[in-house]
Amino acid sequence: MSVVAINARNQFQGTIKEIILGPVVSEVDVETPFGIVTSVITTRSVKDLDLQVGTEVLALVKSTEVSIAKL
Repeated sequence: MSVVAINARNQFQGTIKEIILGPVVSEVDVETPFGIVTSVITTRSVKDLDLQVGTEVLALVKSTEVSIAKL
């Protein structure tokens, strides 16, 4: 599947800074010009995409809801 085929308007180019591998899901921290974006994806996807610290990636954000809490 190409990036063009994904329906996600919010896209942030960045570099993987940390990967925390789990048995089923993993956390991937991507440093973007706007800050860190963290994605939780399957560990299988991390391996299939050969994601590593330092890899240049595109973080695609698609959400149906954004909640806000007052600090």
